[in-house]
Amino acid sequence: MRRLLAVLVALPGLLLGTFVVVPAASADGGDLPVPYSIFPMSLVGLAPGGNAPGTNDWSCRPTAAHPRPVVLVHATGVNGVANWQTYGPLLKNNGYCVFALTYGTLSRIYPLNRFGALGPMEASAEQLRVFVDSVLAATGADQVDLVGHSQGTLMPNYYVKFLGGAPKVHAYVSLAPLWHGSLTSGVFASAVRVFGLPAIPVCTACDQWAWNSAFIQKMHQGGGAAVPGVSYVNVITRYDQAVVPYTSGYEPGMTNILLQDLCPFNITEHIHMGASRPASQVVLNALDPEHPRPVTCQ
Repeated sequence: MRRLLAVLVALPGLLLGTFVVVPAASADGGDLPVPYSIFPMSLVGLAPGGNAPGTNDWSCRPTAAHPRPVVLVHATGVNGVANWQTYGPLLKNNGYCVFALTYGTLSRIYPLNRFGALGPMEASAEQLRVFVDSVLAATGADQVDLVGHSQGTLMPNYYVKFLGGAPKVHAYVSLAPLWHGSLTSGVFASAVRVFGLPAIPVCTACDQWAWNSAFIQKMHQGGGAAVPGVSYVNVITRYDQAVVPYTSGYEPGMTNILLQDLCPFNITEHIHMGASRPASQVVLNALDPEHPRPVTCQ
């Protein structure tokens, strides 16, 4: 039973880790191709080492137009390469210094080190703290902007709220957020405990983003998850099959945007939020609200 549960939990991450997006014809303002669709054939996420296109250029210096580097925080079971095949080149083309870490791995041994966001979110938040400090030191910036997907929308707030990250973060943009956890994780976690296991095998973090977890309760201490001084923007999809209900992504004190309010016929789901063109345009506007651009519906 333990082996079966481990496979069931790992399978979504394995699939995500082998997804690659197909390049679009337009480079969207720069020289790097920007893909907007996922295609489950490439092993890009499992390749040893490497970076997503446009990311982790440690010689990059922010400009006056975009004075804050952007740190990309990936979803459960993937890494800083697979998750950001769209946002790395898109943000680089638009003049940002872009950085992406892989966090929460359970092993340093390849290929197990290609599957991140599995360890406890408190430890992952500490890894994010160290990474942000490295980005600030390398770029000379005073603050970063965060863009996260799935677990990458929730874990960073532990850094912001409990590890002193608030003064170092300006914008906090979330794709498919789960501020109130997910029923899917909560039901699965409860079923796991029936068999006498303390948490979901191979994924401690999965247990933590259950709707009734101690982690979620702690995140809302003090009246809510939002930390004063940080500009939060949530990009939510009605067709999110991993964050159930999708309204878990709404949180007071934050700007909450339902993708279908902008594009009623858009059927983007949880995984594809990391490659959706309309969602990416919302993110660009959230990072640079003084120069908004129209959202193109597809």
